[in-house]
Amino acid sequence: MTRTDGRVLVVGATGKTGTHVVAALAETPFVVRALTRDADAADALRAQGADEVAVGDLLDSADALRAVADVDAIISTAGASLRLGDIRGELVDGAGLVNLVDAAAAAGVQRFVLMSSIGVGDSKGGLPLSIRAILTAGGVLSAKERSEEHLRESPISHTIVRPGALTDSPATNEVLVGEGGDSVCGSIPRADVANVLVRALFTPGTENRTFEIVSRPGLREPPNTLVDIDWGTVPRAEPAD
Repeated sequence: MTRTDGRVLVVGATGKTGTHVVAALAETPFVVRALTRDADAADALRAQGADEVAVGDLLDSADALRAVADVDAIISTAGASLRLGDIRGELVDGAGLVNLVDAAAAAGVQRFVLMSSIGVGDSKGGLPLSIRAILTAGGVLSAKERSEEHLRESPISHTIVRPGALTDSPATNEVLVGEGGDSVCGSIPRADVANVLVRALFTPGTENRTFEIVSRPGLREPPNTLVDIDWGTVPRAEPAD
């Protein structure tokens, strides 16, 4: 593949959604840099399609600065575990992503696509009460809200995507996009979320907006506010000569 169109950093690249993002970007003309805290994951990330692997922890601001060097765009799928016992101390959802946004702004990154979650901010009603209780007790929702607001206040052109409950099912390609908080309620495969995150990079109509997304098969109730997005075309890399 010929890489000519810049560099995209994938944050949370070893996670279940991040691996789908890396694979999707591997087919584009962009250099794909994957960020991981685990140096032992480098070979697996390259096998999935990453051209470069950066090892670092977003809770370290110096690591964040190194990760964004020479980067044109960022897709972040980073997040804390949903297991209450694993949620402690500073969270990548909050302090880590704040460090990343600050580093990106300082480095002149042009575009930032952030995966957040239904349940954050004005979308609280879209998250089942049992899950909301766990994430509220662990501070995850407030951390995600903090990072959302920090990104909105930054000078970076951004898109914030709040998916419903994540599943490992195959992509449905039937995604409902809401806007305005409690717009949709339900679940969505990670593969569909990754597709939305990547396409947002190439869709000017998504810039500086926040969306809630679920899959049509996973919808639990009639949506309140759906929006039509004229999704841009994801470019494909030319085969190497």
